[in-house]
Amino acid sequence: MKPIVYFLKQIHTYSGKIIYFNLLAMAGIGLLEGVGILLLVPLISMSGIVDMGASEIPVLGMFNFLEGIPASTGLPMILGIYLLIVISQNIVKRQLSVKNTILQQGFLRYMRVQTYQSLLRANWDFFIRNRKSDLINVLTAEIARSSAGAHSVLQFIASIAFSMIQIVLAFILSPSITAFVLLCGLVLIFFNRKFLKRSLALGSRNYELGREYIAGITDQLNGIKDIKSNTLEESRLKWYGVITKNMQNEQVEYTRLKSTSQLYYKVASALIIAVFIYFALIMFNAQAAQLLLVIAIFSRLWPRVAGIQATLEQIATTIPSFQVVKSLQHECEVAREYTSQAFDNNRLDVMKSIQCQNVSFRYSQNKSNYALRDVYITIPANQMTAFVGPSGAGKSTLIDILMGLNQPEEGKVYIDGNVLTTDKLLSLRRAISYVPQDPFLFNTSIRENLQLVKTDATEVEMWEALEFSSALGFVQNLPNGLDTVIGDRGIKLSGGERQRLVLARAILRKPSILVLDEATSALDTENEANIQQALERLKGKMTIIVIAHRLSTIKNADQVVVLDEGRVIQQGGFSQLSKERKSLFSNLLNRQTEALL
Repeated sequence: MKPIVYFLKQIHTYSGKIIYFNLLAMAGIGLLEGVGILLLVPLISMSGIVDMGASEIPVLGMFNFLEGIPASTGLPMILGIYLLIVISQNIVKRQLSVKNTILQQGFLRYMRVQTYQSLLRANWDFFIRNRKSDLINVLTAEIARSSAGAHSVLQFIASIAFSMIQIVLAFILSPSITAFVLLCGLVLIFFNRKFLKRSLALGSRNYELGREYIAGITDQLNGIKDIKSNTLEESRLKWYGVITKNMQNEQVEYTRLKSTSQLYYKVASALIIAVFIYFALIMFNAQAAQLLLVIAIFSRLWPRVAGIQATLEQIATTIPSFQVVKSLQHECEVAREYTSQAFDNNRLDVMKSIQCQNVSFRYSQNKSNYALRDVYITIPANQMTAFVGPSGAGKSTLIDILMGLNQPEEGKVYIDGNVLTTDKLLSLRRAISYVPQDPFLFNTSIRENLQLVKTDATEVEMWEALEFSSALGFVQNLPNGLDTVIGDRGIKLSGGERQRLVLARAILRKPSILVLDEATSALDTENEANIQQALERLKGKMTIIVIAHRLSTIKNADQVVVLDEGRVIQQGGFSQLSKERKSLFSNLLNRQTEALL
């Protein structure tokens, strides 16, 4: 019940008093329906078809004023009142239905925004620990199911309120008969509790299947080129057939479970009604008016009891989704990187230097091996600093720490002599442009991809950035120039064209710090030379940090830092390090030189 209570609190936070107004309106509908049923007695008595014997029912005294009215006048009056009640009841029901839909859809959006906002504010370690497909599954399927579950909870509460009014009315008419029927209903609910357990288990299986489905689809679409290149279509299709068959079976099982539950209720309902009428006439000596009213009330009440059971089963199937969404929100809150107050327009430009003092970092506290260990470096402002080393040396990890994505386990990062704290992270990142080895582009036009970092960029500024990154020529040759749509992740462009476009986007931002993570790896020799010349023009204007495997890219760097197994083992100028024989940098340089021969 804790997840349900949690989401009820969230609904209350979102809706405020509206939820209570809706519940009162539902109770009002129940009251109007009860009054409409009570009108049946004077209506039938006045018809003269049968003597209802209603004088022994105290609650019907409210209609005594009709006794002195001729049937020719009273009958239209009662019919008019009854019609007015029914119209009023359905008008209220319509308004309530619209408001409930607005509430449900609004709450669904509220949950989506709150969860996505929590995700965006989580730290980088959170995204390292969680699968992307799991997050997508929660943001799409599980939040939607949780919203439907929350709606079911509201329906359950409203049904209880409606049913209570009907039960009170039935008790007034005949306490003994009402107690008998309620006892039968409670016994039936007790014996059908197994359906709730099965619904909960079914909900857990549905969640796991949905999670596996989204994960598989995401991985396969990301690797569709490998699948087609290696003729893996049949194996992937077989996997898809198996998992969709399992999903189909689960849905059929849910329908079977729900229909079986309803079957038991309907059979029990018929049996109870038969027993009820027998005992009402033989043992309780019920009058015609009492019998008619109680039957009329319970003919409406009993389906609601069955509906309550069905709603409980539906809630049970969504409880795993409640728990997953709640868990994700809590995990994001624990991993929160910064507060909403951090969203300002400040930019932390580097004026003197960036320093790492005694920085150590592990991706897991349970592991003994460090990704970085005892790192001391100084990155002068407005100069080019390059990081080199074999794969796994810790270069990208160090870059992530410099950008504030990861926090050092030991040591500190200083910006112009001041410790980089969490409240300065966004200000620092506003001053950074990052170009990754695997460039990311959205499935939209080149213009929109560039304007992501600077919404007010002019066309002149965009062409200048494209020229800087050696992308001017190929963009001009595209059918629609800047308005050419480049496909998912820029698939319509070559690898080198994508990297040049991402580099142009980085320059368009006019950063204080430019970070290039293997950003020239997909460029040919000519374009790499052009980028080198462009970087030379930027020296003195911004701080440039480069990770490079191709050492030719960094021959003009002001400082080269060599990493191996998470430690800084060499540091100095390119020429200086290349002359240090039997050093790691010298070995790397010699290998690349030999590879070109």
